[in-house]
Amino acid sequence: MGLSLRDLADRSSVSAPMLSQVERGETSPTLAVAAKIAAGLELTLSQLLRLDEGQHVAVSRASGRRHNTRGGHSFEELTPPMPGQRADVSLHVLDPGATTGGRADPPMHEPGSRETAVVLAGTLALIVDGIRYELPAGDSVTFDADLPHHFENDGEDATRFIAVIAAGLRRS
Repeated sequence: MGLSLRDLADRSSVSAPMLSQVERGETSPTLAVAAKIAAGLELTLSQLLRLDEGQHVAVSRASGRRHNTRGGHSFEELTPPMPGQRADVSLHVLDPGATTGGRADPPMHEPGSRETAVVLAGTLALIVDGIRYELPAGDSVTFDADLPHHFENDGEDATRFIAVIAAGLRRS
């Protein structure tokens, strides 16, 4: 998910100092605070406390997936949020002329992350560390996702692609 302590504090309504104490094991949160932390991480309390670890299959139903839209970029998280998960799969749609992020955005993922994108429809441009790669439907690309990067759709039709982000696979 890539949240900073401040981001989680904002999302959970739990103070950053309290989150830091919990993270370092200096205090144990109350059930109410743990529930707020779980909500901020988009997890259930059972997932946060790992009470559901006996389950070996996690189904992500289409009706319950997390969706987000920013300008002409919409995306859907295909993998369910789970503690310790090291890879996320998402489906993206870029409208004509739309981009993901901006050219001057800092790295979007933790150090050592890799991303693979598979273009399902349309054409996609990937700009990594200032270098542009053109990808028509059917192409895929894997790159170091901790480098500055973004996707663009310069075509006349919407572009659909799947992104897989795997955290910490390489040493930075």
